[in-house]
Amino acid sequence: MPANTRLRPLVLSLLLTLPAAAPAAENLPSLGDTTSGIISLQQEARLGDTWARILRGQARQLQDPIVYDYLQDLLWTLAANSQLNNADLELITLDNATLNAFAVPGGIIGVHGGLLLAAEAEDELASVLAHEIAHLSQRHFALQLAEERRNRPFMLAALLGSVLVAATTDGQAGAAALSSTLSASEMARLSFSRQNEQEADRIGMTTLTATDFDPGAMPRMFERLQRSMRFYGDRPPEFLLTHPVTQSRIADSLNRAAQLPKGSRPHSSKDFQIARIRLQVHYADRPETLITTYESALQNGQDPANRYGLALAAAAAGQYEKALGALDALDSDWRDSLYVRLSRAEILQQAGRSSEALALAGKLERLYPGTFAVLKTYARLAQDAGQNARAIELYEKLREAYPYDTDILFNLAECYGLEHRILKVHETRIEYFLGTAQPDRAVQQIDFALREKSISESDRLRIEAYRNDAKRLRRDLEMDF
Repeated sequence: MPANTRLRPLVLSLLLTLPAAAPAAENLPSLGDTTSGIISLQQEARLGDTWARILRGQARQLQDPIVYDYLQDLLWTLAANSQLNNADLELITLDNATLNAFAVPGGIIGVHGGLLLAAEAEDELASVLAHEIAHLSQRHFALQLAEERRNRPFMLAALLGSVLVAATTDGQAGAAALSSTLSASEMARLSFSRQNEQEADRIGMTTLTATDFDPGAMPRMFERLQRSMRFYGDRPPEFLLTHPVTQSRIADSLNRAAQLPKGSRPHSSKDFQIARIRLQVHYADRPETLITTYESALQNGQDPANRYGLALAAAAAGQYEKALGALDALDSDWRDSLYVRLSRAEILQQAGRSSEALALAGKLERLYPGTFAVLKTYARLAQDAGQNARAIELYEKLREAYPYDTDILFNLAECYGLEHRILKVHETRIEYFLGTAQPDRAVQQIDFALREKSISESDRLRIEAYRNDAKRLRRDLEMDF
C-alpha cells in the first residue's frame, strides 16, 4: 500500500481532532509567557512526541550513521548558543532528496537529505537549522494558536499533516495537501506570519554569530533558494511553501547580517563535505557517472573532497580496490578523520573483508567510546557478519542513549531472533511498534510475549506495563489530551 494512502487516516485524525486550548486554570502560563494559556509546554511536548511517532512509522528515515552524527553535532552546537530554554531536541533525518527542513512543537527537528544537497556550504546549512531552532525557542506554533483561538488548532494540524505527507513522498503530494486543504488566501496564514519569519531570521542569525558562523550565510541561502524557484516553477518544494523567500526578506537579512560579527569559522568543514558527498552518492542514479565526474575534477586539482567522493562512488559501483586506493591517496588530515576511517570499514565489509572491517571498527570504538556513528556502524558490520551477540551488545548501548531510534530497535529484534532469545524479540518489537505509532500491533506483541512458557513473574509484570503505554499512545493518536 502506498505510504500516502496509509497516511490518510492519521492525517485526517490530525485535521479533525486536535483539541482546542485547555482551560487556563489547568495550564497556568509562566510569567511573561502569553502562549502557555493557549497550549502548554506539556501539550506541545505530547503533540510533538505523537507526531514524531507517526512520522517514524510512515516516512523512510535516512539510515546513514555518519550523516546523522554530523547533523546531530551541528544541531546541538547551534542549540547551545540559541535562546532555547530547554534544549531537549530530537533530530529525525528523512531519506528524501527534496529540499525541506521543519520544526515541530516539542523539540522535533526534521531534515530531508535534500537539504544537504541544496546547501553548498556548512554555514548555509547551519542558517536553516538556526532558523528552525528559533521557531521552537519563540514558540511560534503556540503564537499562531493565540492569534486564532478557534481556527488555529485546525490550521496547526493541517500544517503538521502536510509536512508529514511531504516527508513520505517526493514533495509534490505535500504541496497538493497544502493547496487542497486551504484556499489561496488561507495559504499565507498557514505559513508562519511575516513577523514570525523575520523574528526567526533575526534570532537565527544571532545564533549563528554566537556559534562563530558568518550570519551572512542566511541571506546567501535565501538568495540560492529564490534562484531555485525558477527551476521549480509552480511546484516549489515544501520548504519554500512554508518559508516563502521574498526580495524584502533577503534585503532585511542582508542588513541585519551587516551589523553582526562575521565569525571566524570557515564556510565549510571537512565533516560537512563528507556528509554532503555521502548523500550525493546515495542519491545518484548511476554511481559510474559520479566516478567520471570526480575523476575529471581531480585532473583539475587535488581536492580531497573529490577523492573521497571517488572512493564512495567506486564502492557503490562495486569497484572496491579502486575505492580503497582512493582513500589511501588522501592526505593525512583526511585519511585520519573518524568519518573517513568509518567509511573504510564500510568499504572493507562490502569487499568481503569482514575481519579487517570489524577489527577497524572495534579499534575506533575503543578510541571513540559512545560515539553514535562508531557504535551504529560497528553494530551493522557485526550484524552483517553474523556476529549477533556482539551486535546486540552494541545496539543495546545505542538504545540506552537513543531510545526513539526505531532502526536500532528493528535490528536489535532481528539479532535477538537469530540468537533465539524470543522474549527479548517480543519486548523489542513492542517498543518498535510503540515508537512507530502502532499501538494495536504493540498489544499483539504483548499478548505473544505473555504466552511464552518460560516467562518469569518479573518478566510478566514488565511486559504488562507496556499495555498502559499502548493505551496512552492510542489516546494521544486520537489527540485526547
